[in-house]
Amino acid sequence: MEISFSSRRLRKECNEHGVAIKKYGPVCARKLRARLSDLEAASSLAEMRTLPGRLHQLTGNLKGVYSLDLEHPLRLLLEPDHDPPKLLPDGGIEEQAVTAIKIIAIEDTH
Repeated sequence: MEISFSSRRLRKECNEHGVAIKKYGPVCARKLRARLSDLEAASSLAEMRTLPGRLHQLTGNLKGVYSLDLEHPLRLLLEPDHDPPKLLPDGGIEEQAVTAIKIIAIEDTH
């Protein structure tokens, strides 16, 4: 899957392990690297449903954004990088058609 980032700062945090350890700690940095590796290897967002990280779509003001678990309470937030994403008849996103994502944040969504 193609991965882009919402900012250079976030790209650096995600791609440079030392920076991630300094900002989030060693356990979270390891999980972040694992989630990114899974995303890179997946052919679509739908494949992430079968892997660790508990992919789920958020609601409310974050509707259309997906979350992957890191170290509690932090989550890796991402959104489809298609304009517009393909939708299902019920209004949900067709995850099988999502082949590009944008990482938008690492934060506590609770």
